[in-house]
Amino acid sequence: MDHALSRSPVRRSGLLARLRFQMTNARHRRRLRDLGDHILDDIGIDRAAAEREASRPAWDVPKGWRR
Repeated sequence: MDHALSRSPVRRSGLLARLRFQMTNARHRRRLRDLGDHILDDIGIDRAAAEREASRPAWDVPKGWRR
């Protein structure tokens, strides 16, 4: 078996890019949850909306965010 085919950089980079995107998204959602109510008010989001967004899984993103 040709091992060069099994280690395709295209396939690996696509997977790594998706994983990196999901990790970034999860981090942003955690930070949103940690914002104070006055900051949320400044950006036009109430606490309930911030909690709903923060509780979504990392892979659950709007279609427009996907590449």
